[in-house]
Amino acid sequence: MIKHERTNMYDFNFNLVWVTKYRKPIFTTEERANAMKAILKEIAKRNAVEIINMEVMPDHVHMIISFPPKCAPSSIVKAFKGGSAKQWFIQFPQTKQLLWGGHLWSPSFFMSTLGNVSKEVVAQYIDSQLDQYNGGRPRR
Repeated sequence: MIKHERTNMYDFNFNLVWVTKYRKPIFTTEERANAMKAILKEIAKRNAVEIINMEVMPDHVHMIISFPPKCAPSSIVKAFKGGSAKQWFIQFPQTKQLLWGGHLWSPSFFMSTLGNVSKEVVAQYIDSQLDQYNGGRPRR
């Protein structure tokens, strides 16, 4: 779905996964998983991120997200991981004892783009722009 902003339009989605420190199972109850989902939804709202799909597993979070092109993907990840850890330990301080050094998340993450059009289709479109899609304007 194409999103509109004042100066641009965009349609890109990202697959984002990150794990707890040492893959320790922290979100082991429905209450804990739902609490983390609520935290992540609030962070998304504050950062103009649309959560398309999300699941909180015992030792990791998996999301499909979309955000404006003015935002750097690494900044979005930082907002999710840093903000959620802070809020988590306020709500569930007892879980800090389960984690070495008191860190909720591993420093790593996985992010990939998702598209509804293949690279080949886009390349073909770019290659044919001047002869097929120039809207009647003179070719270069």
